Amino acid sequence: MPCYYISGDDHYLYDKAVSMITSAINLQLEDFNKAVFDDDNFSYQGFFNACEMMPMGSDKRLVIVKNITKINENDKKNVETYLNNPCKSTVLLILDFYDKLSFAKNLCEFVDAKRMDRNLSKNIIVADLAKRGKQISGEAVDTLLDYSNGYLTNVMNELDKLVFFDTSESLITNKVVENVAIKNEEFAVFELTEALGKKDADKVMKLISRMEKEQGTLSLISNHFRRLFFIAISSDATNASLASLLGVKEYAISKQRASLGNFSKMQLKKIYSLLEEVEYMVKSGQMLISNALYFLAFSILFV
Repeated sequence: MPCYYISGDDHYLYDKAVSMITSAINLQLEDFNKAVFDDDNFSYQGFFNACEMMPMGSDKRLVIVKNITKINENDKKNVETYLNNPCKSTVLLILDFYDKLSFAKNLCEFVDAKRMDRNLSKNIIVADLAKRGKQISGEAVDTLLDYSNGYLTNVMNELDKLVFFDTSESLITNKVVENVAIKNEEFAVFELTEALGKKDADKVMKLISRMEKEQGTLSLISNHFRRLFFIAISSDATNASLASLLGVKEYAISKQRASLGNFSKMQLKKIYSLLEEVEYMVKSGQMLISNALYFLAFSILFV
């Protein structure tokens, strides 16, 4: 196809799509036949010239527009005009993680790069490990997906470590995953929220002791509970509309909605007020961030 629009929240799938399409068109002489545009070098005229240029020593040219965030309305209209009559010897890939060119979805071949469902992700993990002469237990693959928050980007990074952790053992066990894999920050916050909702004080303290060393933890926790509160009071709204309103991906809303049963609306309202109080004390110098995390955790446990 002359144009592909790739959108979603898993960077691994963007890379995979680019690799597969590049291979499929048998791109030759990349230095001459490939152009990449991002925020640093995008201009409509440069983009148009690259798309209209004839390939050299290759059947096709490849033009990639990569996750731009700065584009004016006039350039959007010009891109739309090009998409309605694209150059047949050029393959255009629009990578749109930030949804700035969403109008292009209906004018291109759409490639969905959102997080895959769990079963498909498991199959990909098992297949990738088989190529490396490794296997993974069912419990271990579930833990790995949890730690990676479902992102194959994170999964593949962790697999590289897990494969070489013990070269004498062909099976990757759950214990190995727990000892070696790093928990995605977003998953760690979900885990903390679950523990707080279930009043599991021991687990809460263990998680906080790990998370306090990471910058931005307080902000992550605050954003999580604020979203949880808005989801609770907007029970009739769809995940898609809430995701758009709150500026997050739909997957995050669906996952948070599943944890609403641990808190009542009144509890979430109290937590919302508590967050404002804690953030004010931190910003005004009345409380250290490390102390704020523990204060917040204990306060939510007894809300």
